[in-house]
Amino acid sequence: MRVLHLSPHPDDELLGSPAVLLSLAAAGHEVTNLAVSLGRPSEHAQRERELREASARAGLALVLCSPPHEIGLHGDRSAAQARLTAEAVTLATQGGFELLIAPSPHDGHHGHEVVGRSAVAAAEATSLPLWMWSMWSMLGSPTILHTFTQPLLARILSALEAHESQLARNDYRKVLRARAELIAGVGPERVFGFGAPGIDAPFAEELCEAVPVAEAPKTRAMLLGSRRRLDPAAPLAPPTDTDVRAWLRSPSPRDEIGR
Repeated sequence: MRVLHLSPHPDDELLGSPAVLLSLAAAGHEVTNLAVSLGRPSEHAQRERELREASARAGLALVLCSPPHEIGLHGDRSAAQARLTAEAVTLATQGGFELLIAPSPHDGHHGHEVVGRSAVAAAEATSLPLWMWSMWSMLGSPTILHTFTQPLLARILSALEAHESQLARNDYRKVLRARAELIAGVGPERVFGFGAPGIDAPFAEELCEAVPVAEAPKTRAMLLGSRRRLDPAAPLAPPTDTDVRAWLRSPSPRDEIGR
């Protein structure tokens, strides 16, 4: 299977759902990371060097948007969203991709939400299932739980350390480990329902899946994925009958309230 991941910034490929990406690659799937932006213009050269090194360490194929999108607070994010949607649709169609992974459109970070909204639109246009992660907020309804152990965490951290400029600003290694431990604790109940038994794995990631299903010509529902533990060898499963278009398309609290 070919998997396309949309990364808002260099380092998000190793902060959003890195254990899922690396586990899919280890299971034999081809995982490509689409780097949407390169941060501030003055940082582009350095961050591209760091991204290429991180991708090599992680074993992820890399495609850079050219030119990189400006998804910062003062950029034209609406224009970036429209252009990114078109690029993602073209890449997914021409590249024969079968699964999209991206941030949630309600992740709480302005740039991440632009990419999330583009991913939703691209999934609807291509009929590809969409797996959404969240970095700056908790997913509203996670459906996939992926557990992992220390060796994979160590590999992710080693790749993340290639992003030296970002770790110097904020040590995201602490965030990565702490969130993986948190999801290992609360993830089973968030995915399978309160009162569900815990797990013995030390680390976990969670995703929310939305699957486009045609209702009629030019009309497409987005059905919530089935709740399950991820099997990297056979990652897809039939969805539920719950349509989540209203949630996916609802205004972002960040846009409603502001910073």
